[in-house]
Amino acid sequence: MHIIRYLTDTDARARVGIRDAAGLRPLDVPSVGSLLAQPFGAIRAAVAAGQAAPPPGAPPGGQVILLPPADGRMEIWAAGVTYRRSREARLEESGGADFYQRVYEAARPELFFKSVPWRVVTDTEPIAVRRDSALNVPEAELAIVVNSAAEIVGYTVSNDVSSRAIEGANPLYLPQAKIYAGACALAPGIRPAWEVDASDLAISLRISRADAVVWSGGTRTSQLNRPLQSLVDCLFAEENFPDGVIISTGTGIVPEIDFTLAPGDLVAIEIEEVGTLANRVVAGKAEFGWLAGGPGTRPARRPATGRAPA
Repeated sequence: MHIIRYLTDTDARARVGIRDAAGLRPLDVPSVGSLLAQPFGAIRAAVAAGQAAPPPGAPPGGQVILLPPADGRMEIWAAGVTYRRSREARLEESGGADFYQRVYEAARPELFFKSVPWRVVTDTEPIAVRRDSALNVPEAELAIVVNSAAEIVGYTVSNDVSSRAIEGANPLYLPQAKIYAGACALAPGIRPAWEVDASDLAISLRISRADAVVWSGGTRTSQLNRPLQSLVDCLFAEENFPDGVIISTGTGIVPEIDFTLAPGDLVAIEIEEVGTLANRVVAGKAEFGWLAGGPGTRPARRPATGRAPA
């Protein structure tokens, strides 16, 4: 079962619901943020009430289009250097700078702001590489969904798209390497934390170019160097998130230093028991004016069937 945020072709208002083998049923909440403003027990009760509703017929309000699972005052943050492979890659691209080794071993994790909800894209929407960067890579990551009480209530799939060239040139350039149009993608479904043990899940990444796989790799969440709750505790230490936050927990899958994404590539990520995320690569911000309410509209995407993913 997944908690989803969606539109219908007869109603421009985003809704929140659950999707499982029985179909799609709306939840009695106005937004994902309002759901995450509640304590763990209340969230679980609200989801249970939605599951207990009569099985639906046709999708409510018409055809369903899935949206990113973030809205309102929610924020998306990310952690870095949480896997040994990530530490090695950062050392390589920075010419051996030892602060990556130090942060990997330190009590305090690397945490950085990634996106506001309106900049996030979801499955089948484009992601971007920077036109001023020679090396750009996807970062396949488990994302934890956290309520206002700093409790992990769910999981989703994240792609923390990054410029290796810019971050490698100088760590002070990290925001430019990580925060730009098309750099943050989240799968549309949130898998509730009470339904899955996230301690040892398989994560896979596949990059296809002209219908051929040009790079693939995998890891497991058991390879994380830090407990998930420790990332939450550090982020909440001196900040409030009244409508919750999503934290992308770092990547253990990093291509070789000479590999870079190219426009037209298809990036596919799968996390066992959590979900999938697939995005086509474009270059630059021109394809993302619609995110800010500018020229263009949300790209046509594969509509939801109303059924849970296989």
